[in-house]
Amino acid sequence: MKNKKQPMRRCIGCMQSKPKEQLIRIAWFEGKLSLDPTGKAKGRGVYICRDQACLEKATKRGAFARSLHEDPGRPQIERVAEELAAELGRQTAEGDDHAE
Repeated sequence: MKNKKQPMRRCIGCMQSKPKEQLIRIAWFEGKLSLDPTGKAKGRGVYICRDQACLEKATKRGAFARSLHEDPGRPQIERVAEELAAELGRQTAEGDDHAE
């Protein structure tokens, strides 16, 4: 049986290519930036590692505006950063539950 290729995506923060399931998608649709954990939301999407450092690096370098071809603005990026932090906290808590 043939091995399926894993889709690879590049993080806009650290610029490393990683398997798609290791990254999280951020979608830009109709002037709104949103976290897209399913990877199926409408709009232009960018991928970022599941850590705060990559998000900070992407924000500092202006990677959102460059990748999305439009500047989402600081307030929207900060809101998505909060959503990402909550998502990471939730995943960490789920991982701790499975360890017991």
